[in-house]
Amino acid sequence: MRVPLSWLREYVDVAADATPDDVLASLVSVGFEEEDVHGFGLTGPIVVGQVVEFVEEPQANGKTIRWCQVDVGDAHGGVRGIVCGARNFFAGDKVVVTLPGSVLPGPFPIAARKTYGHVSDGMIASAKELGLGEEHSGILRLVELGLDPDVGTDAIALLGLDDVAVEINVTPDRGYALSLRGVAREYSHATGAAFRDPADRPFDELAQPTQGFEVRVVDDAPVRGRVGASEFVVRAVRDVDPTKPTPAWMVARLTLAGIRPLGILIDITNYVMLELGNPIHGYDLDRLSGGITVRRAHAGEKLTTLDGKERSLHAEDLLITDESGPIGLAGVMGGSTTEMTDATRNVLIEAAIFDTVTIARTARRHKLPSEASKRFERGVDPLVPFVAARRVADLMVEYAGGTLDDRGGALFAEVFVEAVTLPRPFVSGLIGVDYTDAEVIAALETIGAEVTADDDDDWSVIPPSWRPDLTDKWTLAEEVARITGYDRIPSVLPVPPSGRGFTPAQAGRRRVANALAAAGFVETPSFGFTTEEQNDLHGSASGEHLPSVKLANPLDGQAPFLRRSLVPGLLQVAHRNQSRGLTDLALFETGTVFLPAPGVRYGTTVVPPAAVRPDAATLAALDASLPPQPRRIAVLLTGDRIAKQPGVAAEPFDLADGVDAVRAIAAAAGVDVDIAQAQRAALHPGRAGSVSVAGAEVGYVGELLPAVAAAADLPGRVIVAELDLDALLEAAGTRVVAESLSGYPAATQDVSLVIGADVPAADVRRALTEGAGPLLESVRLVDDYRGHGVADGAKSVTFALRFRAEDRTLTAAEATEAKLAGVAVAAERFGAALRE
Repeated sequence: MRVPLSWLREYVDVAADATPDDVLASLVSVGFEEEDVHGFGLTGPIVVGQVVEFVEEPQANGKTIRWCQVDVGDAHGGVRGIVCGARNFFAGDKVVVTLPGSVLPGPFPIAARKTYGHVSDGMIASAKELGLGEEHSGILRLVELGLDPDVGTDAIALLGLDDVAVEINVTPDRGYALSLRGVAREYSHATGAAFRDPADRPFDELAQPTQGFEVRVVDDAPVRGRVGASEFVVRAVRDVDPTKPTPAWMVARLTLAGIRPLGILIDITNYVMLELGNPIHGYDLDRLSGGITVRRAHAGEKLTTLDGKERSLHAEDLLITDESGPIGLAGVMGGSTTEMTDATRNVLIEAAIFDTVTIARTARRHKLPSEASKRFERGVDPLVPFVAARRVADLMVEYAGGTLDDRGGALFAEVFVEAVTLPRPFVSGLIGVDYTDAEVIAALETIGAEVTADDDDDWSVIPPSWRPDLTDKWTLAEEVARITGYDRIPSVLPVPPSGRGFTPAQAGRRRVANALAAAGFVETPSFGFTTEEQNDLHGSASGEHLPSVKLANPLDGQAPFLRRSLVPGLLQVAHRNQSRGLTDLALFETGTVFLPAPGVRYGTTVVPPAAVRPDAATLAALDASLPPQPRRIAVLLTGDRIAKQPGVAAEPFDLADGVDAVRAIAAAAGVDVDIAQAQRAALHPGRAGSVSVAGAEVGYVGELLPAVAAAADLPGRVIVAELDLDALLEAAGTRVVAESLSGYPAATQDVSLVIGADVPAADVRRALTEGAGPLLESVRLVDDYRGHGVADGAKSVTFALRFRAEDRTLTAAEATEAKLAGVAVAAERFGAALRE
């Protein structure tokens, strides 16, 4: 909201020496956000001049210029010669002259310069050059503004170009501040300055005839049980002259407020909207057919709005209609058939109160935000329409030469604001400040509320009509804190209870993330949204279609599904980095995935109120409405592990690096993993493995198929791994931070076994571990050989075994005995034989 200071001073006492920054600081103190300061960007000397005479001189380029003699007053050098290219002025016209040394918006400094064979000693300005609008077709003639000042008068002050506007950000719950009335009241709250309410007019001035023009509201489909229009006031002004100039002060204020001047009739309706906060619409009364009916749209109806677009209407849209059909989208934009034009002679003024939700939905449905809808969807003071309609009528009589008609129409309902019970100790308990009863009452009465004590010695508070956001004791408490000053609220850090820290699961996740970061990986969180195709490809081993959760209102319509895998997000991050020249990537992410069960419909339409803690049954129902969301960890490797450098060739990432990452994760989690060859739809055959803990599969590791990598716009080899982090940490149980080390030496032996080529080495390793017993400290696969000396369909696997006892030095015989016991189990299960 842009607030011209000259306009603000009409309704509240602003100190004469107050700067825009001072005004902004005061408004910030009552909860607004400072945005900017706007001015016209002009510096003098800019004065009123009178065209004495001119000579038209055709030029070689086909253009005709005027060599003008312009009287700017004795104080500014008398008659000056000025070259001008415009042709819309006449001898004797008074115009705005920017003399050498002045600066126009841009900045555009003015100096005497030679052009077209003359020295132009200044410039005759247009409205656009002065910042008063977009019209740049000709010179600004002061007679068109109804002005006849003396030659040499300061044009900056004359046209209000010395005014400035402060801009504040108005939050959606404080729509009353989208008006000078609301901002002036808030400035009064901040400074204690006297406030003069522009809506405070004697009732007899507002007496509105309810006969003479038929007005009806017919709403057969109210939204949330609320009819589309609760008030509708119309007044008629006859014999207006739409060609009369808008006063210069009004043009300046509208321009500073960000509203483009469009002619006296429309300018007046916009001016009153900014002044009182009630959007106003004006109709050409002679183009109306019969009375006005406010109703919902019918199937198939269309309306051409003021922007020239034909719009197909929705059954929920609220319309302004006459006997010919729709003539406007209520509270959003009028229709073209009844708009005010230069031919308008009789005006019907409309001021109304429309349902906030209806207006908000209509504006969004038609992608048609407007100054009117912005105010109606936030809530307009229901006591203002009569004042606003009369204010517009008065201005049209005064500046457009009209006559107020004694006919009109009105529909209105009794304004009832429900009282809110405010317990006496509640505000101090919530805010943390020891407010006195007098302070609480004074703060609430300052904002316009009525406060009385009820039978329980609490307060009954009736909020003011312009504050629909004050609906409960919490919002009232916030107002007390705002009015009495946020600086009184103490800054106290909560003291955490002793003896608490991370839960085991939290500590485990932190440990795993730190291990990957220490190994050179970069954590890259991504959005949890993807496509159904990506879910099918990466969310299942075979690539089959599995159920996914689809959002009803996704942020991105092309990715409306919640992810079943972390890999699609990592692929997007890798592609983004590749496109920016970062080709060597080691990425990881931890996050939840969403795995709905087949045939189960998730989601709920029951949303508990935010101000009340849900009971156990409600929380259980909400939990049941959500799909399983296990936490996973995924890594992605692409590019070079070692960059090329003098004497060292580049070494690209390969599958072994992915396996190392998996083992680093497992070690940090506190589990031992087995990796066996497997098949997955997105992974290269022969370069994919399943990861298991104690025989239970917890994830996979492998190289993406070249086609899958290419589809993600990733050149070269891409290694990925994804593990169920919850399952890993659950399998680890309570992790021993440190174990005592035996002081006795280890005995090491190797064993080579011949097994079938299709037998996973991990299964053989597990058999050796079980058979060797407690003396076996570690077992590690060191070789997988297939070739000469080994039969077709078989392979030789070699394991390095380490044995150790806690109470003695093992003999070679004891180590051999334990090894052979493990070989026996492997032979029994898989037909393993010692390789000779």
